[in-house]
Amino acid sequence: MSLTVDNAMNVANVLTEALPYIQRFTGKTIVVKFGGNAMVDEALQNSFARDIVLMKLVGMNPIIVHGGGPQIGVLLDKLNIKSRFVDGMRVTDSATMDVVEMVLGGTVNKQIVTLINNNGGKAIGLTGKDGQLIQAKKLSMTHTSSAQMNASEIIDIGHVGVVNKINVNVIDMLINSDFIPVIAPIGVGEDGASYNINADLVAGKIAEVLQAEKLILLTNVSGLQDKMGEVLTGLSTQQVDDLIADGTIYGGMLPKIGCALDAVKAGVSSAHIIDGRVAHAVLLEVFTNQGVGTLISNNNI
Repeated sequence: MSLTVDNAMNVANVLTEALPYIQRFTGKTIVVKFGGNAMVDEALQNSFARDIVLMKLVGMNPIIVHGGGPQIGVLLDKLNIKSRFVDGMRVTDSATMDVVEMVLGGTVNKQIVTLINNNGGKAIGLTGKDGQLIQAKKLSMTHTSSAQMNASEIIDIGHVGVVNKINVNVIDMLINSDFIPVIAPIGVGEDGASYNINADLVAGKIAEVLQAEKLILLTNVSGLQDKMGEVLTGLSTQQVDDLIADGTIYGGMLPKIGCALDAVKAGVSSAHIIDGRVAHAVLLEVFTNQGVGTLISNNNI
């Protein structure tokens, strides 16, 4: 079917708008945390995969870090392993950790690799245990009892970890071989133990050590919102600190914003909290003037 003049002009305008971004970001590393609706809706999965493949084709170096909490929960239920959470963190005993590794390092990781490969890319999946990519240590967690607000206790939540070190040689090897790394957020301790790590934190740390151009976190919200529900964008790190201080940013959004903020303060050029429910959200954020979420940088945009 031939294009109408109007449609042809729209295509030309899109390409023209994208060109300076392609030129600017060629050779740059962009770390994308893949999760939420974008991970479970088939149409969104394919639009995401095409976005990543296109980024690679025009000379960018995308790196994917993925979660999989809902998929882990489904398998735990099937195996009659009860989940318990402390302050939003899944208590991960040895049996639960086995399921986490099976789901994140196996099922989910390979689904994403296949998705990218089927859309013309060249992806390789790995966990943080491969080549000691993500060296981890156990998360030490202090919990304050609601009954005794002044009393706190150290809670053992099992195989839940934090990033201690990233082995950049593994990622560099894949990028230099023209592959797209797809990373499951499972770390390995000094004793060889496996640790389940929040995917946002892993993406942020990888972006930091690689001094990435962008850290993109896909979410199920339209972006960071003010108290009136309007999406905020073009924020400096100082403005984000102020929004945390005045209570605009609170609750479940705090860890995600904190991860983005830490990455930018550590040298990542910009962090983006974007709406993964929008088709081609990554493409729109990277290649257009408007974007589809909240951009945070060290400068007032």
